Amino acid sequence: MSELIKRFVINEKGRDIAVGDIHGCFSKLRAELDRIGFDETKDRLFSVGDLVDRGPECEDVIKWLNYRWFHPVRGNHDDYVCRFDTCDRGNWFMNGGGWFFGLPFLEQCNYQALFQDIPLAIEVETTNGLVGIVHADPCVSDWADLSGFFSNRVGRNSVMWSRSRFQDQDESIVKGVRAVVVGHTPIDKPECLGNVWHIDTAGWHEQGRFSLMDLNTLEFL
Repeated sequence: MSELIKRFVINEKGRDIAVGDIHGCFSKLRAELDRIGFDETKDRLFSVGDLVDRGPECEDVIKWLNYRWFHPVRGNHDDYVCRFDTCDRGNWFMNGGGWFFGLPFLEQCNYQALFQDIPLAIEVETTNGLVGIVHADPCVSDWADLSGFFSNRVGRNSVMWSRSRFQDQDESIVKGVRAVVVGHTPIDKPECLGNVWHIDTAGWHEQGRFSLMDLNTLEFL
């Protein structure tokens, strides 16, 4: 497994863009990237996770994971793939995992190995300060505490599954970062609680849209 927290230095050539949950809707995401003039030679795309399940193009994730400019964190749906041989398969199936069950076992193992290399958190240096990315909830009051929080499975699960901050409308600030960007909870429009931005505007849903955030300015494109 790769490092649980991955850091990226300042992008001196182009933009750093964050996107909400993808859920196998890569063609729709590509159209949005085209709309903002995304330049694969200069720009970087950071995903808050949930790359698969629910959408029609889940198997395209292999291609996207090979793009040098695409950098996701692991979402709870991605973690199902990591644990496909031990997870609650009935629950996964009800939440869109059917695409995976029909794959040959060796192919399932290949997906598992690829997804286990996806970090749980990303740090992006920008000219305006450090931005953190996790799937669901930072779950810590100081970003520096995150590595210790990942020392056990409960902590690792929390950043992929928790909705506590959003449900409690917690406006507290996560110290040590300018902002934290998360997904997991589908909402009509992006919402900032303290310095935590929730950006899953259900682009994977027929009636939803992908919200694309410039991590340097924290503005939406």
